[in-house]
Amino acid sequence: MSTYLIRNVSILGAEPTDLLLADGVVAGIGSALEGDGAEVVDGTGLIALPGLVDLHTHLREPGREDAETVETGTRAAALGGFTAVHAMANTDPVADTAGVVEQVWRLGREAGHCDVYPVGAVTVGLQGEKLAELGAMADSAARVRVFSDDGKCVHDPVLMRRALEYVKAFDGVVAQHAQEPRLTENAQMNEGELSGRLGLAGWPAVAEEAIIARDCLLAEHVGSRLHVCHVSTAGSVRIVRDAKARGVDVTAEACPHHLLLTDERATTYDPIFKVNPPLRTAADAEALRAGLADGTIDIVATDHAPHPHEDKDCEWAAAAFGMLGLETALSIVQETMVDTGLLDWAGVAERLSYAPARIGRVADHGQPIEQGAPANVVLYDPSVRRVVDATESASLSRNTPYAGMELPGRVVATFLRGRPTVLDGKLV
Repeated sequence: MSTYLIRNVSILGAEPTDLLLADGVVAGIGSALEGDGAEVVDGTGLIALPGLVDLHTHLREPGREDAETVETGTRAAALGGFTAVHAMANTDPVADTAGVVEQVWRLGREAGHCDVYPVGAVTVGLQGEKLAELGAMADSAARVRVFSDDGKCVHDPVLMRRALEYVKAFDGVVAQHAQEPRLTENAQMNEGELSGRLGLAGWPAVAEEAIIARDCLLAEHVGSRLHVCHVSTAGSVRIVRDAKARGVDVTAEACPHHLLLTDERATTYDPIFKVNPPLRTAADAEALRAGLADGTIDIVATDHAPHPHEDKDCEWAAAAFGMLGLETALSIVQETMVDTGLLDWAGVAERLSYAPARIGRVADHGQPIEQGAPANVVLYDPSVRRVVDATESASLSRNTPYAGMELPGRVVATFLRGRPTVLDGKLV
């Protein structure tokens, strides 16, 4: 196993020091470290962060390998500084059995670019009619602890209650896609003055907020863990904040695109900006950033949703929902949270590494960079600016909403248990 000595690097923005990675762990931290035979990396001007953990990634395999595979998706993850991702269950076949989640888990191990933790479906086939094999998936080799029908809402309150009760047996969590289906039939973008002007069917904020309020009450009633996917409205932030104040065991995520982009992007009618839940107002984005800063929203999760060209290069109403997110997440967090003074780098580590690992019950990731810890480390240069080029993505798909935009920062290196998956900004 190779040894790497990173010289003059700033751990979480602190004073520069040396960092020695050997035998898969952090072997030393301090000034003028010696590493016999170590490969030396110049860390001057770089920030060292714990390897990022994404609780919400769509890898599409099995079934939609035209959009993404575990191989290509984890390559994109490594380039974004991620050492672990949770792969959502809306594959074909759906990841609703031990066999399918184990297949995804093994594909991740074979690819080797980052660790893949499958998310199990809550209901059979995502149909919302009966519970999937939650216990079997939890006991499988994949050790599933996060369950979600993401892409669809578990809208039946009885089923949602049963799922919340069931996962308590193995300390699991239900991650809800909060979308009341009756209120969002044929919805295309955020409901408001702009949707009326553009002639696109509106997606009301209350469709998200009503489900979150209901599920917080259910989680409180049964004493279980609830996680809310891709919170997008100011009202949702308020509901989660109130629930936490009551002691409800609820966590929540915000996506990079909801922190940066607003529904004004729909004025172009470019489906690259069509996403579920939709881009909201500037006031909503401001509330999300404030909620992320004060801890109401626990984590940033990418909701990386690749789609082939033909599913996006069409009229808005016919286009698929979703956008890429893994390779740009850290830059957008810097732009919206760090450069604005809302978070420091320790806060970034909490929301992009420690907390998602904690919520997903992942033991070997999301640990501070300290002596003896697993050497899952990302080196990041916050001083550079780059223009996003969709053709340079490691993903099979090209549906990034940031193409042509200038964003801050660049991932210089990613180490998975001390082994580089990215060096000098390039895949190893």
